[in-house]
Amino acid sequence: MPDRADEARLIAGVIGGREDAFRELYLAHGPRLYLLALRMTCGVDADAEDVVQEAWQRAVRGLEGFEGRSSLRTWLSGIVVRCALEKHRADGRTPDWLPVERPVGEEERGAPTRVDLERAFEQLPEGFRTVLVLHDLEGYRHTDIAELLGVSEGTSKSQLSRARGRMRELLGEDYARQ
Repeated sequence: MPDRADEARLIAGVIGGREDAFRELYLAHGPRLYLLALRMTCGVDADAEDVVQEAWQRAVRGLEGFEGRSSLRTWLSGIVVRCALEKHRADGRTPDWLPVERPVGEEERGAPTRVDLERAFEQLPEGFRTVLVLHDLEGYRHTDIAELLGVSEGTSKSQLSRARGRMRELLGEDYARQ
């Protein structure tokens, strides 16, 4: 990951139309942005690829306006999050999925499997899932999440708490004890 001075040089290069600068920036941030997009699209590879492609196009167009108040990684992640949310809306997906009748994996009465976790994760309302991904999986702080999503820090904390609670409901008591 380039430091701020290297990123400033790369940003200037991209703005100046240097393909090598874009390639270096892409290699430094692309894999992490793709993983974020994949999580935001519930593991749908084609959707994640669309989101990342749109995000990079927007990023390149908007680099001149990047002020450096946040890290470039945070700024790029914000674009990915917005693109993913827009994709959900464009595809006619509602932000709130119907609740399940029983906790996922209840019949097994054991530790939740990866499939259980993925199914539960997909059922989280969009806002819950977004904050859970950014905080618990990507490691962002609530101040960064608030900036990325244009919400207050308190909203970020509340959404995370509610997301975790919903995951416990969906996965049952065995999950809550782990």
